[in-house]
Amino acid sequence: MGQSIKKIIKDFYELEPIKNREVLSEYLHDDCELYWNSSKGFTKLNKQELILLAENMSEAYQSIRTEISHLLKDGDAVTVRYTYHVKTIENPDEEQPLAHFITIWEFNEGKLYKGYEISQLADDNPVNLNSFIPIKDKK
Repeated sequence: MGQSIKKIIKDFYELEPIKNREVLSEYLHDDCELYWNSSKGFTKLNKQELILLAENMSEAYQSIRTEISHLLKDGDAVTVRYTYHVKTIENPDEEQPLAHFITIWEFNEGKLYKGYEISQLADDNPVNLNSFIPIKDKK
């Protein structure tokens, strides 16, 4: 993966790692750690736990789509702001936002190494949802 770290992050999320666990194995460093603060509290996950989380999410939803709204590089770290959109097994015709995330990734050997993440459940407030539309798509 001899590409820029910003491109690595963009590719990682656009390759839908929740549905494609080979992406997780390829992009995550073996010693990867994610420090995640969510509405349920703090969780620290390693590479294997992230792969298991992806498996559980892919079983819980018919489809999961990642939409990146912001992608910023600062030195040797990249920050990504994104939303997971899901279709439930019970209602496969309607896609809805599940949660919003901001993650700062540090790299080691060209792979995602340390992640610092914060998330919150999505709501249906139009102003909030519009703030997550990718910048290039806003008019």
